[in-house]
Amino acid sequence: MDILQIIILSLVQGFTEFLPISSSAHLILVPLLSTWQDQGLAFDVAVHIGSLCAVIAYFYKDIYQLLISWLQSCQQRRLTDKHSHLAWGIIFATFPTVIAGLLLHDSMASLRTITVIASTTIIFALLLALADKYGKKYYDEYQISWKVMLLIGCAQAIALIPGTSRSGITITAALLLGMHAKAAARFSFLLSIPVIIAAGSLLLKDLIQQSIAVPWLELSLAVVLSGLSAYFCIYYFLHFITRIGMYPFVIYRLLLGSLLFIYQ
Repeated sequence: MDILQIIILSLVQGFTEFLPISSSAHLILVPLLSTWQDQGLAFDVAVHIGSLCAVIAYFYKDIYQLLISWLQSCQQRRLTDKHSHLAWGIIFATFPTVIAGLLLHDSMASLRTITVIASTTIIFALLLALADKYGKKYYDEYQISWKVMLLIGCAQAIALIPGTSRSGITITAALLLGMHAKAAARFSFLLSIPVIIAAGSLLLKDLIQQSIAVPWLELSLAVVLSGLSAYFCIYYFLHFITRIGMYPFVIYRLLLGSLLFIYQ
């Protein structure tokens, strides 16, 4: 990978990881639509680390409170407050994705095609539009039940299909289940932390098994660029989501899916 490829792919990952437009689809599409080869496992690990650093940096106060309350609930063997409720909910909501990822990890490679990405891009754009229009928007992330959190976690597992968008499907599910837009986005971002850790660990295991030389300088650049762009993406998304809603992302996905079908 040359420097230009690293910069572009890192920024693509950072700006799309937390938007409801599918970062994995964009990272798959760039090599498919250009002369670049697939970026490989080492780069995927690096940009996952960058995304993880970004979401932890943005939500560090929330994460600290969730962790303290979770430890207290473990010690007292009961829910201590709304933070422990949310912390346990995030843990339970992560299980469906982890299980599905372990079972379907090898079979997902066959779905990395333009046809699949175009189809899921359009289908889940329409679902997001319906959720944005008809969702009740009553609750924040602290008021939803564990059942609702688990349902959102099950929806997150669908994002293993390229083009679905992890943040897109979780925000869609959260809106349909009664959360307002900013709370749905916040819960989606917090829910991404254990999933990114799990996905990054799986990629790292595969990378170690390949025993390839690691270009540390290039990968460090990828971590920094993807992390910074992801952080700014989270910041501006949460600040403007109540004003702009989901329709700009719906329109983008519909246009992207249509162009992909034309290309195909």
